[in-house]
Amino acid sequence: MIIDAHSHWLPEEIINNAHFFHKGWSDIEGQLKIMDGAGINKAVLSYPTSDAHLKLGSISRVARIYNDNVGKIIKRHPGRFIGAAILPIDNGQDMLDEIKRTTQEMGFKALSLASSYNGKYLDDKIFLPVFKEARGKNIPLFIHSQIVNPIGYERVQDPLLTPVIEYVFDTTISIGKLLMADILRDYSDIKFIFAHFGGVIPFLKHRFDATYQMLRGINFVKDLKGNPSDYLKNIYVDTSGDTNKANFLAALDLFGPSHLLWGSDWPAKKDITGSIDAVKNLAISQEDKTNILGANIEKILKS
Repeated sequence: MIIDAHSHWLPEEIINNAHFFHKGWSDIEGQLKIMDGAGINKAVLSYPTSDAHLKLGSISRVARIYNDNVGKIIKRHPGRFIGAAILPIDNGQDMLDEIKRTTQEMGFKALSLASSYNGKYLDDKIFLPVFKEARGKNIPLFIHSQIVNPIGYERVQDPLLTPVIEYVFDTTISIGKLLMADILRDYSDIKFIFAHFGGVIPFLKHRFDATYQMLRGINFVKDLKGNPSDYLKNIYVDTSGDTNKANFLAALDLFGPSHLLWGSDWPAKKDITGSIDAVKNLAISQEDKTNILGANIEKILKS
């Protein structure tokens, strides 16, 4: 079974009030045809983040529009799509209420978070009740890079550099702040699933550990009770349509095949077959390939 851990769909009301996105992002029937052609059984629908809340008035309104519409898709195509609900982060109680509404009443199996919100990262105390709820109910968290004012945007605004560098570094910083806030240690049983291989975290494994050990030696950094990589390897990452072998190898080295999930990043990326073949061509066991292509996320959603 192949399960896409990273795909997107947006209702037209959000597309019409956001920059960048076009009507192709609302074509669920087209997505089903692509899935059938590639042999994909199911797909997670997660939010790519947008600036629609600026025109619509609040993230709460965006959350209601998005979740209500994805809920209809789940009902219309049972067994094909896995809903990841977005949250009205403007209010703590509203977030908990929306988790209950979407997961208990609407059939959502996961939550969709951004790596940051206007500079506020996931280590902020406002998210602790969400983490507690996710841990108590075994709800996985799919985390997508923030595309609105990601880290560095205040200094460099460039149509290529922003998505190539700033998006992935916002994800990287988000993971780093969860590490330094002890959330990856204290909430190690939560399924944090980061897009795009977790930014550049796989390439920083040895630097994290070596620098931490050096700084601990002079008591310059807090005691993490273990090396950074001990906690970083607890997270899950998806491949986000990537076909680059070096990225797969770095991710496998840190996270291992049991924490790597295949994802297409549809419709942002179109080479779905190529990204599946990238997994199939890895020099790993057939069992590991099967797990990456779907069994890993299936276990997460059933846990």
